[in-house]
Amino acid sequence: MNRIHEVELKGFKGRILELVIDGHPHSIDLAKESNKLAQATQAQLEDFTVSPSGYGIHWPQVDEDLAIDPIIGVQHEVPVWKVAEETAEYTTKKEKP
Repeated sequence: MNRIHEVELKGFKGRILELVIDGHPHSIDLAKESNKLAQATQAQLEDFTVSPSGYGIHWPQVDEDLAIDPIIGVQHEVPVWKVAEETAEYTTKKEKP
């Protein structure tokens, strides 16, 4: 699987999540990113996982997900296969008679 981001946890300063993403330090104010995270306890905030692809972060105790791209202000291009899939001419083998 191709990784979109390399993510390394540095720690917490209250509700600020300190990460290194693709070699660059980032401080993410979780209270500003999500109402659910703003209301979460510190223990709930600290219980999170980064997706294997590095696409996002998931907090299971509060059922919240954040994509990393918008947090750090980048946008990846849509893969060519995904663009093709969304066109009217696209059909899968299962759809063919």
